Amino acid sequence: MKPHRIRVTHDLVSAYGMLPKMQVLRPKRATPESMTSFHTDEYIHFLSRVTPETAEELTFHGTRFLVGEDNPAFEGVFEFCSISAGGSISAAQSITSGAADIAINWAGGLHHAKKREASGFCYINDIVLGILELLRSYPRVLYIDIDCHHGDGVEEAFYTTDRVMTCSFHKFGEYFPGTGTQEDKGKDKGKNYTVNVPLKDGITDEAFRSVFEPVISKIMEVYRPSAVVLQCGADSLAGDKLGCFNITMHGHASCVQFLRQFNIPLILLGGGGYTVKNVARTWTYETACALGIENDIDPNLPWNEYFEWFGPRYRLEVPENNMDDLNVKDGSLDKVRFNALQQLSEIPCAPSVGMQDVPREPLGKHLNLEIDADRDEDGSMDDLDRRLAQHARYLFKLQEATASDQSDEERYDSDASSQRRPRKRMSIITNRYIDADSGKSAPRRFFRSAAKWDDTYGRVRLAREPVLENGVKHSGLAALMESGGRDTPVGDVNMDEEDWEDTASVY
Repeated sequence: MKPHRIRVTHDLVSAYGMLPKMQVLRPKRATPESMTSFHTDEYIHFLSRVTPETAEELTFHGTRFLVGEDNPAFEGVFEFCSISAGGSISAAQSITSGAADIAINWAGGLHHAKKREASGFCYINDIVLGILELLRSYPRVLYIDIDCHHGDGVEEAFYTTDRVMTCSFHKFGEYFPGTGTQEDKGKDKGKNYTVNVPLKDGITDEAFRSVFEPVISKIMEVYRPSAVVLQCGADSLAGDKLGCFNITMHGHASCVQFLRQFNIPLILLGGGGYTVKNVARTWTYETACALGIENDIDPNLPWNEYFEWFGPRYRLEVPENNMDDLNVKDGSLDKVRFNALQQLSEIPCAPSVGMQDVPREPLGKHLNLEIDADRDEDGSMDDLDRRLAQHARYLFKLQEATASDQSDEERYDSDASSQRRPRKRMSIITNRYIDADSGKSAPRRFFRSAAKWDDTYGRVRLAREPVLENGVKHSGLAALMESGGRDTPVGDVNMDEEDWEDTASVY
């Protein structure tokens, strides 16, 4: 998921001369306030201040926010999230304003991120933020996911609503994230508005098209979406480092070509893809499909800054390999297609929603509550504004100081209510389950000491120190000194780290 993929794709798109054929926008970075339209304030605040050095403390030893090794804290993580989310939000705004019929953000498509934690290389769910922006103007939005991994984060966000239908075509089994069965159909008002198409290893272009086109056609018929968001995860391509499908570049791009036929506003987003040269090839070709010039471009790659990366063939193609298609061998594809179509047939009609006039500007700006950095220069910020701002900063710093004065044990216990049961997460790299509450999840007791203040003697003494009688100590002091004031003998060299922390004292 290195952002360098986007640079290679952009350079190849530019080399093909596609940039002058479309409007290229430089979107604003998403603000923390806009990110909290889906994510929790606590999580966004965490992302804005986490660093590799503070990650261990801020994640409570890897039990919150960044669970497992798939989502490390790196320098600039919040800037990366704001750029990705800002692109998807701006793409949605371009659609709703009528400025574009098709919008593309290859830096988006991070579909695993949850409301309060990162997952599967995804920190901010830009897809959900973009869909929420579309829902301000459109009654129904269709989300389609052709990534090799299940789009669990987006499905979870809209699992109980009928205003968004999610449809995911993904590998299922012992595979990250371990969700996406056909029994997951939504809940309450969202029942039957979650469609999952679980597939097996080695699916080819023809087999994938045989299930994709009938299912999407049925959705268009019964749901009648006002806009479509297509997540074009490229790890479903043949030869991907983490993928297990056998889909070529043309088979992958056929999804974009098929959706263009419906003449519905469309947003194309990136996603997975871990063989960088194939990712750049495919997204470049799908950009041409969005422009309708896929038949006019030369399959021989033009010269570009990363030309050597595409050897030895130097062609705009991703060929299939010799994998066996397990979906056809056992006949499971027909059953999966039948179940999906059967579920869609249970939807009586397209759901309606009461529409209201969308505010043309944010409420804070309309009420003149937003503080501009330049307001103080023209004298519009009076003394009361400055004093209120100063008082707010003082309270915020006071809360931070109070939080920092708490011991690790207190802070851990204050969050224990949200961890009622052990949580398990699957790793996107190893496809194995990990215990989210494993490791150093126990409270670290730094301030448990054997030294106590004794009013009788007027000094600090060990709790296990023998009592003095007539100035003479009882026997056993040598053994106590030998053990360092601990119950564990010095000879016991098998003490682990937690035992040491529990028994260490400051004299």
